[in-house]
Amino acid sequence: MARRFTRRDFVRASAAAGIAASAPRALAQKAPAVVTGGVKPVVVSSANGNWFKNGGTVTCVAKAWTLMTQGSDVLDALIEGVNIVELDPEDYSVGYGGVPNSEGVVQLDSSCMHGPTKRAGGVAALEGVRTPSRVAREVMNRTDNHLLVGKGAQTFARNMGFTIEDDLNTPRSRKMWLEWKQRTDPEHYPTAKDREIAAHDVRRQMAREGWFAGGQMYGTINCDGINAKGEICGVTTTSGLFFKIPGRVGDSPILGAGLYVDGAVGAAGSTGRGEANLYNLSSFYIVDCMRRGMHPKDAGMEALNRIKANTVEKRLRKANGDPNFNVSFYVINAKGEYAGVAMYGEDPDDRGWAGNKTNAVRYAVCDANGPRSIPVEGLLPGNTSG
Repeated sequence: MARRFTRRDFVRASAAAGIAASAPRALAQKAPAVVTGGVKPVVVSSANGNWFKNGGTVTCVAKAWTLMTQGSDVLDALIEGVNIVELDPEDYSVGYGGVPNSEGVVQLDSSCMHGPTKRAGGVAALEGVRTPSRVAREVMNRTDNHLLVGKGAQTFARNMGFTIEDDLNTPRSRKMWLEWKQRTDPEHYPTAKDREIAAHDVRRQMAREGWFAGGQMYGTINCDGINAKGEICGVTTTSGLFFKIPGRVGDSPILGAGLYVDGAVGAAGSTGRGEANLYNLSSFYIVDCMRRGMHPKDAGMEALNRIKANTVEKRLRKANGDPNFNVSFYVINAKGEYAGVAMYGEDPDDRGWAGNKTNAVRYAVCDANGPRSIPVEGLLPGNTSG
């Protein structure tokens, strides 16, 4: 018995006919570069995200934004962007050619967070893999864990098909390490405290002599993005503090410290003194401040104030009591609003970093207006030394 043709069937048939009629025209049109929606897509990162190109023509933020707006998963786009920096030997604070630890070994840290699916992964003290951000993503996708470290992280990377290299040093990073090592010969410093002070002073002096940009001593890249659908992700990757103690892990691979993402609220990441971010869980704190209604700039400033208040050790303070180190935050909320803030808006040892002709600390942004570098807003006047 034939089924009766109802009014609902008529509506469905009419809709289908309309779609079929318009299909050839729709297929002939190119997809828009930016999917329209309630949020304007944007990518923000540390300054190196708009400087290094690894021999190509685009920077991290530009590549990430292009891929993201062409339909790629936000996190995949961000990781493709930071891979440019990780693989570029000219950036000696991230990935291949990153400045090694005190024993001359390059150990890398990274974390990533995927806002839409509320997943995360990280690696720390990873040796032999140029792109730790990709390994962090595999930890997120392939395991029930958030963090793998040291030899275990390397074994995991090998099992996932990553090439393991014996040495990630470049001639440049090795030369810097040899210079540092010669200046901090332990025979000249009989106590651990004296050696720590000497190592810190030598890093500063080498920066002033032009061995590397002072702002890179805590070098890292953090990159966060939001697409037109409001999907937010973030990634942080680093070779860590220059000439660090072997096994030292900073804030970069630690969720809530060097990176935090809440898909309904926003993302925050950082560069600078990792220990300060670890103690204060600054990235989580920033996102939580935005959850309570703060603008990204105000939330970042609130975290900087918290770090300042909790910096009580004399060795970490200037004569006036302010911190003698810098920390920068890169923040984006669910509306696509963003900000770059730092403890100090300038660094006396940072000339030449990321193309600066001044010592202004900058961060990178890419949106429909293209990639650009913008000065951060500093919480305190002056700089780390004055």
